[in-house]
Amino acid sequence: MGDPVERKNAAVSRLRNNLRKKRESLADQFDFKMYISFHFKDEKKKSALFEVAEVLPVMTNNYEHSILQGVKNDSYSYESSRELIDKDVVQFHAHRWQPMRRDVIGCISQLDFFLWPRNDIENIQCHLYSRWKGEEAPFKPLSAEYSFGSDDYERQLMRLLTVREKNGLIVTNPDQTVFLFVDKHHLQTTKNKVMVYKLRSLCLYLPQDQLMSWSSGTVEDLVASRYL
Repeated sequence: MGDPVERKNAAVSRLRNNLRKKRESLADQFDFKMYISFHFKDEKKKSALFEVAEVLPVMTNNYEHSILQGVKNDSYSYESSRELIDKDVVQFHAHRWQPMRRDVIGCISQLDFFLWPRNDIENIQCHLYSRWKGEEAPFKPLSAEYSFGSDDYERQLMRLLTVREKNGLIVTNPDQTVFLFVDKHHLQTTKNKVMVYKLRSLCLYLPQDQLMSWSSGTVEDLVASRYL
């Protein structure tokens, strides 16, 4: 018998060739779930977990303009963004979410999370789950890890203070796997106006060849063991 890894790669290659002929991507064959968690520096404070209402998979080449806009704003280099665009990468966009805590009655709403200035967030983590379309099996967690430390995104937000644009600004984690789309807002206080950033939407990157790399666990495990 041949090498199992080689057999898997050959099967994936054949599937991708067939999808390419149909102008589809491998990601189109899956349903996805995404969860976003905010971990706080105070260990006594529970993490805030949100479920994304709809995960929108998009091929990177279809979103080239927004990626290059981040280069223009000095969020990251042209070379690194060009490398991402040239790769066979899927983007997973999140625009609407709902809280997962049992003691909070929430409904689905647009992402509108106060991100800066504040000093209580340790990091943001995202969890991506998938299953084949048409299957009733539970969603399985993809093995990719997504984390964005507050020190990393605050440093980039500080640089964007001088940028004229106010909407759709982009910051990314060092691995360039998590992209945050943020908006500037002016809040009027009793004394003066304060500049704040709010998270408007979020995007995860995953190479297509990792779409069938799952780890153990379920959505229920994530919600029950960590956040409630």
